[in-house]
Order: sequence, then structure tokens, then C-alpha cells
Amino acid sequence: MDLVEALLALVAACIGFAILARRLALPYAVILVLGGMALAFIPGLPEIRLNPELALAFFLPPLLQSSAWRTDWQAFRHNLRPILALALGAVLFTAFCVAGVMRLLLPDMPWSVAIALGAIVAPPDAVAAEAVLSRLRLPKRIVTVLQGESLVNDASSLVLYKLAVAAAVASTSVMPAEGAVSFLALGAGGIGIGWVVGKLTIEAFRRLDDPVLEVTTSFLAAYAAYLAAEAAGVSGVLSVVTAGMLMGRAQHALLSSRSRLGAQAVWGFVEFILNSLIFSLIGLQLSHVLARIAGRGSEQLLMLGLAVSATVIVARFLWVFPASWLPRQVARIREVDPLPPWQHSVIISWAGMRGVVSLAAALALPFAVPERDLLVFLAFCAILATLVLQGTTLEWLIRRLGVELPPHDGGIDPEEAEGRRIIAAAALEEIQGWLEDPLEGAIARDLLPEYQDRAGHLNRTAANRGAAAAERSARRRLRLAALEASRERLIGHAEAGLLHAEGLQKLEQELDLEELRVRAVLGDERSAAERAAARAHRRSAAG
Repeated sequence: MDLVEALLALVAACIGFAILARRLALPYAVILVLGGMALAFIPGLPEIRLNPELALAFFLPPLLQSSAWRTDWQAFRHNLRPILALALGAVLFTAFCVAGVMRLLLPDMPWSVAIALGAIVAPPDAVAAEAVLSRLRLPKRIVTVLQGESLVNDASSLVLYKLAVAAAVASTSVMPAEGAVSFLALGAGGIGIGWVVGKLTIEAFRRLDDPVLEVTTSFLAAYAAYLAAEAAGVSGVLSVVTAGMLMGRAQHALLSSRSRLGAQAVWGFVEFILNSLIFSLIGLQLSHVLARIAGRGSEQLLMLGLAVSATVIVARFLWVFPASWLPRQVARIREVDPLPPWQHSVIISWAGMRGVVSLAAALALPFAVPERDLLVFLAFCAILATLVLQGTTLEWLIRRLGVELPPHDGGIDPEEAEGRRIIAAAALEEIQGWLEDPLEGAIARDLLPEYQDRAGHLNRTAANRGAAAAERSARRRLRLAALEASRERLIGHAEAGLLHAEGLQKLEQELDLEELRVRAVLGDERSAAERAAARAHRRSAAG
């Protein structure tokens, strides 16, 4: 019960951290890492020591699969070269730079231990930058490369981590050629097992036809892919990523709308809980870790922490700029993919915040690894430095360099507007095809004006005519006002005892889904003050 109570208290604290991050307009990961540090120094809190084998197996599979599930496969494939240059090249370069610095500062540290630390802190986490990226309109390629990198670099870093930890525990060394072969074999095996698990899960989706079972199956698939690969001695991370990408591509044709909505809600909850817990758990361990390495002295610990953090940041710059310039020396590549502006390389270099994967890898270090507590401390220093320094300044840097794109004309992405026009045109064409039907023709004629109105509005929006923005604003106000009046009348009807609770829940859900659709199609241009007023109105109505 003590453990359960501690975990519930951590979740409650993380809700407070999330609210604070929103109020301060800072990335949630920044507040989490600072909050985790604060929790570490509350007197009397127990040290929760997870089984190292459990840390990776419990935290990583759902987090990796949720990212893979959302991946834009077409964009990922189109940008595969720069993604792999970062996910493989930058990770290995950073890991060995960190290892080299550690060997210079601590010559007695075995190479395997130093490389293990490098592998822990090498992979950036796009989730840490997501709060900034989602607020700004950036060139799509920057966002695609950062998200794609974070999906694959976890695999490359953890394969290296696995080899280094095995060598550190066994007190042996791995020859470079042997390590390279093992690296490729672990990766290829993980991809193969992930492909099999993904295909089996897709076949299960075809037969289930139930939202609860489908979402549960997708959740179990993450652990099945990871555990099967680990049992086979290959990369569990690549296995999860491969399975997740296969399922993500298949979801649009296989899953019902209820299943997709349910999956979004469940996976959003799981991501929040796991991210929150892992930051909090390592925070709770920090004071005990510091106590065990206090013999090194605060000056040496500070020097080592600064050295590792600086190396992590500088190594990414040292890799990104040459990796961007060198391929363009080949004429064929330069013609198809010209050199991007230097500002883009700066943003990609600075968006290298470390996050949940580094934390999980640090927690997963076996207790038999030499200098384990020092490695956990240095990993936390690198995460803290990158999140606080880079996470709080990334938005400022993007605006300063002029990388942010101006708003779309009419307030909507032209590609999205064209997609909406295609949907409306297809629906209208289908309704028109039923007009002469002897049975459904009369109903089709009743529905026709609604579909003609929707298609006409979306045609004007896609054509980006001057009046489209004003029309969208008026439509939004009228539809939302109608929905709000409907909701208030429905609640009053139920409170008068004329509608049972199940009916209220069903009808209110329909209104909520319609409101979400209206805001998605017509936008939500309320100011922060207007949204706060709406929340206050709902609270007073509930009271």
C-alpha cells in the first residue's frame, strides 16, 4: 500500500506540474524535471528502486508505439536520409564524444561504462520539444525530421547501450568490427519480429470489431513486440517501432471511428502517466544517488555534470552542419534536395532536448555496472541542462531567426482545405446519386441542401476567396451558439426528470462530438480570456 499511495501522490503532483507548465507557457518536460528535483529533497520520502529490467520493459513500449502510431509514413520515407543521418550518425557521434570526454576526465573509467553513459544521453526526445513545435508554424520538414529522428534514434542508442552495458557487467571489451556486426544484427532482428507482431495485430483488428478490444489489443501489441524481441536477443525498441508504424498505417482502413477516438484518448492518458511517473521516479532517487556519490566532492560532480551537458549540446552542432552540407556536394542530391537555410540547421541542432528515453535507460542500468550512481547523476544533469537551457529558449530562437512561417491565408492550411473540399464533394456526389432512387430519393432530396451548403462553403475556403475567413467566423459563431443552446435545454430537460441518465450521456456525447467537428472545420479563434470565461461559466453552471 505504501508504494500505491506514493505512486498516486506522484500522479497528483504531476497534474499540478502540468497546470503550472500551462500557466508559465513552458514545455511540460521542463517543469517535470524541475519538479522531480524538488520532490527528491522533500524529507522523509522513500527511495523507490525499480528493478532495472522492469524500467525499460514497462515504460518504453507504450511510449514508442504511440509515437510510431502517429508517424506520417509518407513524410518519414521522403525524409529518410536526414532522419537516418541524425538517428544513427548523430547518436553514435554524440555517444562516443561523451565517452571520450569521460575518459579524459576519469581515466580509470572503463570504455564500456563511458560508452554506456554516452548511449544514455545521446538520443534527443521530440516529445520534449513538442510543446514548442505545436505552438508555432514551422517548415514541415523540420518537424518531420525531428519527429522521425526521435522515433529511430531510441533504437540506435539503446542497441549501443545494450552492447556497452553487457560489456561493462562482464568486464570485457568489444572489438569495433564485432560491435558493428552485433549492432546490425540486433537492429535487423528487431525489425523482423516487429513486422510479424504488427501483421498479426492487424489480422486481429480485422476480426475483433469492438473498440474496447481493439484498443486493448493495440496496447498489448506494444509489449508483445518488445518482449518477443528481447527474448530473441534482438532490439525490442525497433520491434515496437516497426509494429507501431504498421498498425498506424492500417488504422485508417481497419478501425472504426469509435475505435480511433477511443485509442487517442487511451494513448494520451498512458503517455501522460508514464512520462510523469518516470520523471518523478528518477527525481525521488536523486537525493539518494547524491548521497552515495558525495565522496567525489561537489566541485568534481559539478565539473563532470557541466562537461557531459556541454558535450551533448556541442556534439549535435558539430554533426548537424557537416551532415547537412556534405551530401549536397553530390550533384544528384543537390538537385533533388537543395541545401536548407542555415537557420534550419541551427533549430535542428538546438532542438536536442533529452527526455524520457534517457531517463528510462538510466533507471535500467543494472546495479552491477561500475559507477552506476555516477552515471544516473550525469544523465540527470544532461537532461536537466538540455531541457532548461534549450527547452526554455527554443521558441525565442525560432522567432529570432525568422524560421516561423506566417499564418495561412484565410486561417487554414491549403492542403487541409483541399482535403475538406474533396470530402464534401464526394459526399454531395453520393447524395445526388440517390435522388432518382424510388425508395430513398425523397430523403436524398431533403438532405441535398445541407450537403450543397457544406460543399459550397468548403469550395470557397479551398479557393481562398477573400470572404472565406469572414464566412467561417460567422458559421462558427452561429453553430456554436446553437450547440450551446441545445446543451443547456437538454440539461434542463434531464434535471426536470424527463430524461434518464443514459439518454443524457448519449445525447450530450453527440453534441460534444459535433462541437469538436465544428471547431476542427471552422477553427477556434477564442482568446485565452474567452476560453477562461467559458470555463468559469461551466463551473458556475455546475455549481
